[in-house]
This record gives sequence, structure tokens and C-alpha cells, in this order.
Amino acid sequence: MKSSNTRRVLAATLLLGVSPLAFAQDAPETLDTIIVTGVGPQRDTDEMIGNASSINRDELVQKLSGTLGDTLASEPGVSTTFFGQGASRPVLRGLGAERVLVLTNGIGVIDVSAASPDHQAAADGIDAEKVEILRGPAALAYGGQAIGGVVNVIDGLIVEKLPDEPLSFDGLAATNSVNDGTETAGKVRYTTGPFVLTLSASARDFGNYDIPGFAESSRLRASEQHEEGEEDHDHEHEHEEAYGTLENSFLQTGTFAGGLSWVGDNGFLGFGVRHQTSEYGLPGHEHGEEGHDGEEEADHEEESPFIDLEQTRYDLRGGMNLDYGILKDVAANLSVADYTHTEFEAPGEPGTRYDTDGTEARIEVGNLIGNIEGAFGLQYLDKEIGAFGDEAFITPTKTKNLGVFVYETYELEDGAGIEGGLRFDDVELDNSVAGKVDFNLVSGSLGAHAHWGTSWFTGVQLSYTERAPNESELFADGAHLATRQYEVGNTSLNKEKGTNLEATVRWENDWLSAGGNLFLTDFDGFIYLTPGSTLNEGVLTDEVDGVPVYLFSQQDAEFFGGEIYGEARIPQSALSADWIANASIDFVNGELDDGGNIPYLPPVTFHSSLQADWKLWSVQANMTIAADQDDPGAGSLPTDGYTTFGARAAFKLSALGFGKEGTQLFVEGRNLTDEEVRYSTSVLKETVPAPGQNIRAGIKVSF
Repeated sequence: MKSSNTRRVLAATLLLGVSPLAFAQDAPETLDTIIVTGVGPQRDTDEMIGNASSINRDELVQKLSGTLGDTLASEPGVSTTFFGQGASRPVLRGLGAERVLVLTNGIGVIDVSAASPDHQAAADGIDAEKVEILRGPAALAYGGQAIGGVVNVIDGLIVEKLPDEPLSFDGLAATNSVNDGTETAGKVRYTTGPFVLTLSASARDFGNYDIPGFAESSRLRASEQHEEGEEDHDHEHEHEEAYGTLENSFLQTGTFAGGLSWVGDNGFLGFGVRHQTSEYGLPGHEHGEEGHDGEEEADHEEESPFIDLEQTRYDLRGGMNLDYGILKDVAANLSVADYTHTEFEAPGEPGTRYDTDGTEARIEVGNLIGNIEGAFGLQYLDKEIGAFGDEAFITPTKTKNLGVFVYETYELEDGAGIEGGLRFDDVELDNSVAGKVDFNLVSGSLGAHAHWGTSWFTGVQLSYTERAPNESELFADGAHLATRQYEVGNTSLNKEKGTNLEATVRWENDWLSAGGNLFLTDFDGFIYLTPGSTLNEGVLTDEVDGVPVYLFSQQDAEFFGGEIYGEARIPQSALSADWIANASIDFVNGELDDGGNIPYLPPVTFHSSLQADWKLWSVQANMTIAADQDDPGAGSLPTDGYTTFGARAAFKLSALGFGKEGTQLFVEGRNLTDEEVRYSTSVLKETVPAPGQNIRAGIKVSF
């Protein structure tokens, strides 16, 4: 074994089969979770070959963090690009950024979060009703940018069915000790006749957060001391030796949104608008630490770089039941977004501004021909991104994407089925300096599943996906000081091709469910960022103005991994409580064709939780064990594993007649042992650890 954490992870996998058995009794029937993300007929999670999951509002409140990636990081097969409290995106099965598509209500977020890990995603769970996660290729529904998976944030501004009650309210208020922070959210919904009005608002105010020790990792400090000598290191890096609190890690967010829907007997039509603002510090570096002329700035303490972000988004969505021949229904989405963020070197000193304007539309028509059910459709994207200022590492680029798709399922009477489809995309990227680049993309999949008796479900799926390089991969050329990299794009990059084979098996009875997914993905022309050299003022160099050069390169690669998970629900067992036990383990290995390691892969990770419910109370304990990541990519150090513990207690006000189910007072502890946590998927893992011990308390109300 490589480490004690690795031994713990491997030992903990036994809990997947052992811990649920300790509660063997009859359990109540649970409802299936319907997944709306995807193409074709809606299905519940137990009927999908891939690993899909849905997180409802109550679960989101329990998992809520400052950013979307951190909120979802405890889900099987999900990690985070963690960039402090202010920015993160989900990493699915080791793939992130340009290979994981983040959606709001089925349409892209239209921001610049895929361009850099310090850019916040314009989607959040604080005011969402549900978040759906599709791991593995979902390209047939959304194109090559979903080669790693899809995260769809559903905000509920536009409703498709009339609510059961004419007036409802959902609210949240909480405080956090680790950052002296507060979080609030509220949503009200009013129905009159066929019209439904929805209004929501949310806010966060997080200060700098506490950390267990030094901001710099022990590996980084040892490496610097070895290279420079201890005396020089102490002198040159004294300003970086933050301890106990991560400076410049604050976060402030605010959203206001509203939607108006008309709901009829055979269709709906709605319009929504959402305005989001965010201001957050960029920890782990100083933009002014070294100027573009290579000279060190005099005063580090006054320079606290931060991002000020704003987006306004308009959504129009409608659907209708057709019942006309083979045509079953039709649904259409149109989104228009105006996004901008400014990176400030210090208060009042704007540095770089990013602007993105985009329009995305999608229409999907359902069909039913005997036992064949599916959908075909059209999707269009017109987006422009521009960067202006000192750190504009990418020049203005327009992107247009037109895609057509078809997906069909064929169900047999014995519970078996076949499914598959095709998608064609035409992608054009027009850069103001380098000119136009065009890509014609093809994606396809074929899968089969079968039910064995009443307990077993098995499935296998083969998919092929093509992805066009994004703006940064093609056209980047400049210092990106947030990540301490001078990035150089490559206009000669070819499209990335991925062939994925996935198998799933699930078993369940009245009280226990368990399953697993294994996948193998073979990439032809995998695009990645690696240390290299570039011409600067006629000289080939691996460092420009003190910033190391990183090139977007391309070669074949292979990923192998999977998720194993189990759940037991036992009513009226020990201590007269209803018990729920969960456990999961996920792993992914990636290797380049030349034998090199894929950078920023997550380690083997084990999650478990145990919850007990009584009439007035519920308590929960959870644990996460992450192994060491000893196979970092070029230019990265290994990452130590960690073990964290958490606990939660809730008093159910609804049981006393106050509010609807879910109304409760709660208190929880996160990272109770104040463990140093560094995510191997974060580009700042050596200088930005995760928050330390946090006590979070609050109230959730529903009326």
C-alpha cells in the first residue's frame, strides 16, 4: 500500500457490502427519481445505463457551499476545481472545464468559467430546486462539450405544471463559523388561474476563511527550500507564509430572479430573468508580485486581487403535447445572456475585463412509433467572448455552433431494451487575430439494458464523441497570473475524439440497493496543458516575465475508472429510529500515450454517511477518505490524502405543525477534526487549502 489513506480507502469499500447488512429489516418503498436532463423520454435513475443522480432542494441545503463544484464534491464520481470560496466547477470522472457542460434549465450558462479555474460558474445551488448530474458522455443531448458529463441546475423560475397550492414559500438562512459568513435565500410562488409567478432572491457574505495551518503545502515549502536555500526562501516568501487564515479568500454574492408562466391543459409557456452579481478574492497569489517587466513590486500587502462579476440572463421556454401521428410533443428553449467580470489588482484599479454575450436555442420533438420512443431536434449557439486589459491572455473570439440530433429507445416486453442515436455539429470559431477555424463533429451511441427478475438491472453502452477545441486551447497567448501560467494556444489542434465503453449493474430489494459503473474511455488527440517553451522577443524560453510557459498539446490518452455505491433504508430499527446508510467509492486512472500522467486527476475517494430519523429529530454522521494522488501530471507535485468527518442534527419544526415537511432548525459540523485538505484537481492545490473546521447553523422553512 502507498499510504495509510490508501489502506483506509480500500478497507472502507467493505462498508459497501457490510454496513447495510447490519440493518436487515423491511423498509418502506421509495420513489424513483426522474431525470429530465438528456434527450428522448424522461426516465428515472434506475433505468439509465449511465450513472445519473438528482439532488433535491433539501439535499442541496445540506451540501451547500460557496460554489457549484464544492457543493457537489461529495457525490460519487464528482470532484471540484477548487479555487478558494469564490470559484469552482465540477470535475466528473477526472474531466472538467471544457469537457463538463454546466447548464441552467437545460441551456448553457454562457459565461467564461470553462476558460479558467478562477472564473466562477454563473449557476449556483443556493436558489436551485434540483441539480441533475450525468456522468460520462452526454454529447448526444448537448454536443462535444459534454464528453465528460453534464451538470444541470434547475431553478424552477418557469413552471411546466400548475402547483398544488396557490401560494408557497421556501426560505433559508444560515451562518458559518469558518468564515464568519452568512447565507440567505428565499423563493415565493403565486398561482392565479393558469398563470404562475415565481420570485427568488439569495445572498452570501463570506469573509476570509480559516485553514488548519500554512497556506503553502509542506511539499511546496520543502521544494522551495531545496531549490533556493532556506535563508533565501524565508526572505523571498515571507509574505506568502499565511497561517491560520487564507487571506483574500472572501466571497459576496447576490441574485434576483423572477419568472412568469402560463400553464394550459396541453402545454406551457414561460419567461424568466435572472440577475447575478458576485465579488470574490483570488487567493494563493499576488497579481502584482512580479510585474510584466520582471521587477518585483514594492508593496505586496496592499495588492489583493479580486473579481467583480455580473450576469443578466433571459429565458423563454415552452412546450406542447402534440398527439399528432408519430409526433408526441415538442419543447423549445431560448436563452440570452450578458456576462461581464472585471479582475481588479486592488480596489479602484481594474486590470482585465472579460465580456461574454450569447444566445442559445434548442428545440426537441418527441416521437412514438410502436415500441420505439425518442426525440429529434436542433440546437444553436452564438457566443462572443472578449478579454481586455493587462492580463488578456485570449483575444476576442466568436463561436457559432449548429447541431442536429436524434435519439431513440426500443423497449421489449421482457424488460430489455435498446437505445442509441446520432448527433452532427458544425462549429466555427472566429478569432480577431488568428481568423476562422471550422470543425465538423459527429457523435453516436448504442446501448442495451435488461432486467433480471425484480432485483437486477444490467446495461452496457458504447459511445463515440467528437469535441472541438475551445477558445483558450486554440487562441490563448499571454500570462494568466491567476494560475501562474503563461498559456499558449495552438491553432493547429485537431478535434478531440473519445470512444467510451460503460457497463452498469444494479441490485435492489425492499430495503437495500447497490450498484456500480465501470468505464473505459480512449481519446484520440486528447488536449491538455503541459509545461513547454515559446518564442518571446525572438528567444525560445520556458518562462516569460517570471511566469512558466504552458502549452496546449495533443496526444492520445486513456481513462479507466468507475463508481460503486450502496444504500440501506431501515424503518423503526435500533433506538426506534428510521435509519439510512450510504456508502460509495470512486476512482479514475488516466495515462497519456507516451506514458505520462494526466494532470489534475482526483484520487480514489470513499464517502459514507449514516442518518437516524425520529419524529422530531434527525442526526447524521459522514466521513470522506481520499487517498494520496501520487501520479500528478508534468509540472505538479503529488497531493497528500485526507480523512474528514462531519455531523448534522436537525429539529423538525414541521412535526410541530410549523410549515411543510422540510421546515427545520439545523446545526452541522464540517471537517470536525480540522484536517488539511488539498484537492489534487485544483491548480492552486499547493497554495490554497480547503476550509478548516466549520460549524454551520441555520433554519430552512417551507410554507
